Amino acid sequence: MYELKIIRERREGYGARKQFRHAHDIYETFHNRFERADREEFIVLLLDAKNKLLGFHVVSVGSLTASVVHPREVFKVAILGNAVALILVHNHPSGDPLPSAEDVAITTRLCQIGEVLGIKILDHVVIGEGRYVSFVEDGYLQGQITGAQQVSPRP
Repeated sequence: MYELKIIRERREGYGARKQFRHAHDIYETFHNRFERADREEFIVLLLDAKNKLLGFHVVSVGSLTASVVHPREVFKVAILGNAVALILVHNHPSGDPLPSAEDVAITTRLCQIGEVLGIKILDHVVIGEGRYVSFVEDGYLQGQITGAQQVSPRP
């Protein structure tokens, strides 16, 4: 079931076999999807050993301000899709892409679980209105910043 959905979504023009080198590449590929979204969506990009896109899966669609993400749903699709690595992407309908404390907490938890499973989380990109924040580029994954601190989102 998941394998067919992943392949179908890859064919729908979201960068089939595209290789992501920077968070900006992710933003450019997915920002149109979130342009008019009125709810948070949490998407997992499945990558092969060369960080090329195998496909993606919508893990959760939430409310105006939150999306419930359970690790089991993230890694279920990763395992069934034969992913070596993942990139997490979600939107903030408010337009402000600064990660919340909950965003930082779930990303940290997913990274820990990924280490156990051998599936690396390469980044988490939060997309807002014309801007984005990358957990890697802005230091969230290295533990340099907490959800309460501020960074400047990129255009």
